[in-house]
Amino acid sequence: MSDIVNGLGRAGAYGGLGLVLLVLGIFLVDALTPGKLGRQIWEQRNRNAAMVLSSALLGIGGIVFTSIWTTYQDFGKGLASTAAFGLLGLVMMAAAFLVVDLITPGRLGATLVEAEPHPAVWVTASCNLAVSAIISASIA
Repeated sequence: MSDIVNGLGRAGAYGGLGLVLLVLGIFLVDALTPGKLGRQIWEQRNRNAAMVLSSALLGIGGIVFTSIWTTYQDFGKGLASTAAFGLLGLVMMAAAFLVVDLITPGRLGATLVEAEPHPAVWVTASCNLAVSAIISASIA
């Protein structure tokens, strides 16, 4: 029975950390794009904004999953490594966004929240998932 309680405690800690990283991801995408992200997605039904945010959340979720899956036997060390790799993923996604913004015409953030579908959304979403895969592979 103590194994179950111990496992629930660890799952709660990792789950809480994962939620914090996902919320940070939402704030990051909101900071990189103009306007209020929540309004654009839920009120204006902006599919471009939803795709960018979804890819960032999937990417962070993938990093957190990989870090937990390959975690250290020491719970504290595993939790710290999950936080570190999750934060690194967020930083690298933001850096990749800024690089794509520099090498493409216009302002990427503004393009990604246009009402009309735009191909740049797919490029940005793919970039988020690629960064996530790279960070995840470096964990193992």
